Amino acid sequence: MITVAVTLGLLAVPALATPLSTSTEPLIRGNVGLNLAPVPEATLDDLNAHAMAVQSHDETSPLTDGPGLTHIFDGVLKGVAGKFSDATLDKIRAMPEVEYVERDQVVYAIGEPEGEKHASQNDAPWGLARISHRNKLGFSTFKEYIYEPTGGEGVDVYVIDTGINVKHEEFEGRAHWGHTVPQNDVDEDGNGHGTHCAGTIASRKYGVAKKAQVHAVKVLGSNGSGSMADVVAGVTWASKQAQAKAIEAIKEFRATGKTSHKGSVANMSLGGGKSPALDRAVNAAVRNGMHFAVAAGNDNKDACNYSPAAAELAVTVGASTLGDDRAYFSNFGPCVDIFAPGLNILSTWIGSKTATNTISGTSMASPHTAGLLAYYLSLHGTATFNPVLSDASKALVSNWNPTAAVMAILPNWMSAFIPASFIEKNMPVSVSVESFYNEDGSLDVTQFGGITPAQLKQALIDLGERGKLSALPENTVNILIFNNATDAKGHPWY
Repeated sequence: MITVAVTLGLLAVPALATPLSTSTEPLIRGNVGLNLAPVPEATLDDLNAHAMAVQSHDETSPLTDGPGLTHIFDGVLKGVAGKFSDATLDKIRAMPEVEYVERDQVVYAIGEPEGEKHASQNDAPWGLARISHRNKLGFSTFKEYIYEPTGGEGVDVYVIDTGINVKHEEFEGRAHWGHTVPQNDVDEDGNGHGTHCAGTIASRKYGVAKKAQVHAVKVLGSNGSGSMADVVAGVTWASKQAQAKAIEAIKEFRATGKTSHKGSVANMSLGGGKSPALDRAVNAAVRNGMHFAVAAGNDNKDACNYSPAAAELAVTVGASTLGDDRAYFSNFGPCVDIFAPGLNILSTWIGSKTATNTISGTSMASPHTAGLLAYYLSLHGTATFNPVLSDASKALVSNWNPTAAVMAILPNWMSAFIPASFIEKNMPVSVSVESFYNEDGSLDVTQFGGITPAQLKQALIDLGERGKLSALPENTVNILIFNNATDAKGHPWY
């Protein structure tokens, strides 16, 4: 039996990736991913029609291992996934819209390297201190995290992982269960990996962006593994949520000149062997305004051979140590964009509302970066953080409509005395849905004063600490994330 993933439109659905934490590439029995050739302006009707055609091919086939469709992707990727016999697969391959077939593989959370098991600690994590100081940590700075208290406000972070212990008190009610992708699974984190990542992103004590909202997108089971079809479905779901929030923010911005929504971030501390389809899925979400941080992997090898680490539009993160070395397990190479603390990181855990754990991996480095992306997004356009005079910054001023802002807060009885001609002249006109998008079909987040993923990624790199790390192979960047912390006089902390 074979599971196929089929896509319509300009993108392809990925095959299931292999674990980033091992050099083997286990396959899910009978599963493959299938992609359709690009079809201009593919619609959901097109997708449903093709899904029915795919299903019909298998009606007379000797299915013995769970036949039928398992996923329909109608977001950044448009396609289906399902289990089919070899005979059916031959028929599907012959369909003119099919681009390629890719066998389903296993995806893992990027767990600790072997031998890196640590007891739970109650101390504040050194990783937060490191990203707020330009120089190597010393005795006086080891536990000192300098940050903007409002960092993360208005930002949603989607943790695509094993789930989140949303009842943990460190989240202060800012952790939410978003979506469980694996069939017949439960809405809880039975592993701890996703909860740890979420804690580094946004928890009260262990988080970079302490005011951000985190959303659990469960794609991996309690054993920390899952199928790439589920991972793609998780990416698609998160991207759709982010786009919906952005569109509402644009509407609010046009009507009132302001919005509380600052943007959406995703963290993927998981992955597998190279999968062009998964990389394309992540890149599609980024093009639609979602900021992605992804783990480089723990094999001490070239990150370009892993996905989604090889997705060029995401921020691919390697792991650093307290001594400012590249962690011995961290992947490297030209696909790594930046490094972040990833060894002996203390964060939230499962089992209780107060549980913590200390673990290591590029899985811990990526959420430091996702948290910093959320931190920067919340501060964009303010004096605290405005590294680029981008089109977004200009739009924040030029698109503001003072009349609309005033009208929004006036009581109805007062608005009734304002001449209709004045309102018609000064209030924004209604616009079509298409006006939310750029010419290439991607969502234009600058319309609500946001900053694009490309702009923020470049700002993250430009603001990073350069030349601080050692033990780096050739063709690997020497940049460590930095939160641009400044003192009251505007001078950087050291």
